[in-house]
Amino acid sequence: MQRRIRKVAVIGSGIMGGGIAALLASAGADVLLLDIVPFDLKDEEKSNPAARNRIVKAGFDAALKSRPPLFMDKADAAQVAIGNLEDDFDKLAECDWIVEVVVENLKIKQDLFKRIDKVRKPGSVISSNTSGIPLKDMSQELSKDMRAHFLGTHFFNPVRYMHLLEIIPGPETLPEVLDFMANFGEKMLGKGIVWAKDTPNFIGNRIGVQGIGKAMQAMLEHDMSIPEVDALFGPPMGRPKTAIFKTSDLVGLDTMAHVSKNCYELCPVDEMRDTMKVPAFVEQMIAKKQLGNKTKGGFYKKELTPEWKTIRKVINPKTGEYEEFGKADFPCLQAAKAAKTLPEKIKAVLYGDDKGSKYAWDVVANGLIYSANRIPEISDTIVDIDNAMKWGYNWELGPFETWDAIGVAESVAKMEKDGFTPPANVKAMLASGAKTFYKLEGGKKMFFDFASNSYKPLQLNPKAFILADLRENNKVVKSVGSCSLIDLGDGVFDLEFHSKMNAINKEMVEFMMEAGEYVLDNGVGLVIGNQASGMPAPFSAGGDLSYMLGLARDGKFSEIDDFIRNVHKGIMGTKYAPYPVVAAPHGLALGGGCEVCMSADRMVAHSDLFMGLVEIGAGLVPGGCGMIHLWQNYINAKPGIAKITDLAGLFIQAFMCVAQAKVSASAADARNNGLLKPTDRIIYNKDLLIGEAKKEVLKMVDDGYMPPKKKKTMVFGREAHGMLWAEMLNMKSGGYITPHMEFVAKKAAYCMSGGDVPQGTMVSEEYLMTLEREAFVELWKTEGTQKMAEHIMTTGKPLFI
Repeated sequence: MQRRIRKVAVIGSGIMGGGIAALLASAGADVLLLDIVPFDLKDEEKSNPAARNRIVKAGFDAALKSRPPLFMDKADAAQVAIGNLEDDFDKLAECDWIVEVVVENLKIKQDLFKRIDKVRKPGSVISSNTSGIPLKDMSQELSKDMRAHFLGTHFFNPVRYMHLLEIIPGPETLPEVLDFMANFGEKMLGKGIVWAKDTPNFIGNRIGVQGIGKAMQAMLEHDMSIPEVDALFGPPMGRPKTAIFKTSDLVGLDTMAHVSKNCYELCPVDEMRDTMKVPAFVEQMIAKKQLGNKTKGGFYKKELTPEWKTIRKVINPKTGEYEEFGKADFPCLQAAKAAKTLPEKIKAVLYGDDKGSKYAWDVVANGLIYSANRIPEISDTIVDIDNAMKWGYNWELGPFETWDAIGVAESVAKMEKDGFTPPANVKAMLASGAKTFYKLEGGKKMFFDFASNSYKPLQLNPKAFILADLRENNKVVKSVGSCSLIDLGDGVFDLEFHSKMNAINKEMVEFMMEAGEYVLDNGVGLVIGNQASGMPAPFSAGGDLSYMLGLARDGKFSEIDDFIRNVHKGIMGTKYAPYPVVAAPHGLALGGGCEVCMSADRMVAHSDLFMGLVEIGAGLVPGGCGMIHLWQNYINAKPGIAKITDLAGLFIQAFMCVAQAKVSASAADARNNGLLKPTDRIIYNKDLLIGEAKKEVLKMVDDGYMPPKKKKTMVFGREAHGMLWAEMLNMKSGGYITPHMEFVAKKAAYCMSGGDVPQGTMVSEEYLMTLEREAFVELWKTEGTQKMAEHIMTTGKPLFI
């Protein structure tokens, strides 16, 4: 039987249900979103479809209005039909997959599944998004066919952005159903699949909830403050900036407490059960409706003074009152800041001897021991536990990877010295002679399997290249401080950025040309891609403003001119290289990062792509041919025989992308804005991005690649100036733009329009690059641009002058 998912029903239109519906719609499925009929309908409303669909309509509208957006493209919302569980229930018979996302109540779920069993078509997949109710309890009274097609599909919120999808087999789920859903989740929805057992809170929330509870309890025991805890358990530990308490504010204290209570009640024999209880002060906050961001105050809150100054405050667990707070500081944090690698940073925090280190060690040692003791209860392997925490909680390293980073033997010795009881399985591993949980052997990644007390190969999708592993396997053929050239095999190389925020600097520009020469002599094609982490991760956050600002302050404008000449040489060298170049952008691809991608033959972009030519916010015009390529994308997206009769209409749209520093909400949005070409591909799974880009390179080679021919470009010319200058004057007079912003915008319009030439003139790229370079240098000479650049570097926000 060939399975396909064309239509999906999502039952429950809350935050999770709306997010799942949006993701499915953006992935191309037809979606039926259902919810209950309101209980409080008036008599005159009981036959009114709009009133009966009031709850589902509110959920659907919330998904549409969500920020950050849940739909990849607003047009995807047309894929979603809404209804209710009375009038539209029989429509479930049309669906290939029905996913339940209703309230966490066993009786309600059981009753719903019994109803579904009566109308579903044989062979359709039925799943629950429960965060911890046992599947065996939900499915025990269902038909044999439904039990064979029943499983858990536990998404994490926000659904579009969180990579983790836990798949939980039911007691009788067919293996082919599990394999099909894992493949669909990975390829079509872009998820990282973790196989969980039917145990309370599965993997991610079982480990996560215990860790959060322990961190909160230990905070009180060690007399730590909330900001101190978050400072320790943020980036220095390879965790998100939101750390523990800010993350709880995002999730909602009530939600966190509910998951903790559920885990506590369902784990009566868990040796760490008491750590799952939230402290009394948290219970008191929940009673006062201090629930986090959704109530404008949780562990943290913002207040506005009479002078309109924003003050950040934090709850004092001892008094229950909000207080102002400063920056947390410990010697171990200073040592972590000075460390170069993440393992060195984590060691600096955990192996220090100050108050912060002692607290962090207490929490981490407890968490490592707890994770190891959960095998094989919640998972058969360390791999699924590590992946669950990386993909569901945005940790850079999972628990066992963290253990490797700090040294397994060294940490176990410290645990024993400090009164902890290291897990028997870990001690058995060390006794066998194994020193790490992961290792490379014969070029393959291996993990330690507790069941066999031996190493086993890590099973990866063949397209899932891990650049860090390739580096360990000595596949780096050339490297400098900010970028490397890595051998992907089959004659394809990857140009990887690894500067701060992957900002493009002089060293990178020079290396890109050097790398190009190496590929020309030794390979068949090039991928430009990296695997930076974060939410969103920086493919490249733009150009190195600090370098150019320093030159401008020193009056070295000829060096800025030389730098841009080199940028243009590198960009056009990529564009006209005698081998195919495929860019693989993801996350933030701003300014120069966007321009590098636009110079490639093709992009294979991750669906979550936030791309834009944003230089105007720093008082500049794009300096890496971005405006040239954007304009070419606009006018070339037509059959060659067709005539353009409205250059003005095209120009305004292209110019506004630059003038408004538009950043796409997704790869689909970037395509709508003209930053991606129709031939560029969009994929949903970031893990497969490098592999898919490599596949695209090899396909072009196999097809007989020839570089593009240089052609002149039709421009709008001076007619653009008359149209825009008057509008800018009105905007400046009305206070909508500042004098310097008007000056910058005019420079951008002049460059993009092709300068002082008649409409329809055909000009060379060299001519357009000259306009761009001259404008770029001239703007750096102004005090306004220097102030704007410095402001955005220090605050991350544009300065309007």
